[in-house]
Amino acid sequence: MPRALSPAQVEDFRDRLCAAAGRLFAEHGPEAVTMRQLAAELGVSPMTPYRYFKDKDDILAAVRASGFRRFADGLEQAFHGAPDGVGKAEAVGRAYVRFALEHPDAYKLMFDLSQPNEADYPDLVAASSRARAMMVGQAQAMIDAGQVEGEAEMVAHMLWAALHGGLVLQMAGKLPPEVDPSALRRGIFQALVRGLARP
Repeated sequence: MPRALSPAQVEDFRDRLCAAAGRLFAEHGPEAVTMRQLAAELGVSPMTPYRYFKDKDDILAAVRASGFRRFADGLEQAFHGAPDGVGKAEAVGRAYVRFALEHPDAYKLMFDLSQPNEADYPDLVAASSRARAMMVGQAQAMIDAGQVEGEAEMVAHMLWAALHGGLVLQMAGKLPPEVDPSALRRGIFQALVRGLARP
C-alpha cells in the first residue's frame, strides 16, 4: 500500500512531474510521450504518475495552466505598472515578448496546440482567461484614452495576432538576418495604432 504523503510532498511531486512533462512535450510533442516515459524521467514506477493525475491529458492541462498563470502574472504586472493608453499596451507587449523568449517550451505548449477538451480543466480555462483579459484590457486602455477606436476584443486580437506571428517567425529562425525582431514589432505596433487612430 502506498505511503501517505503530506500536501507539500504531493505538490512537490506534481511540480516535478509537470516540469519533466513540459520538457518532453515541447521536445517530442504530447502525442509521442507516454506515461511510462514520464515515470522513467523521474525514476518512479510506471503507475506512480496516476496517483497524482488522471491521465496524460490531465498532465498536459496542468503544464499549460502553469504556463498561462506565469504568463498572466507578467502581463498583469506590466499593465498595472504602466501609464494609460499606449503605455499600457507597450508594457504588456514587452512582457509578452519577454515571456515567450525566456520560456519558449511553455509558450509553444500554450499556443501551438489546443486540447479538444480544454473546458474539462477549470484551472487551464481560468489561467488562459486571465491572459486574454490582459490583452483585451490593454486594447481597452488605448480606446479609453482616445488613442484608437474600435471594439476592444477585435483590437486586442489584431495586436495579439501581429505580435504572435512575429514571435513565431523569430523563434523558428525564419526572419532574415537584416530584420531586427524588435524593430519589426515596433513597426507593426505603430502601424496598427496609426491605422486604428481616431480621426
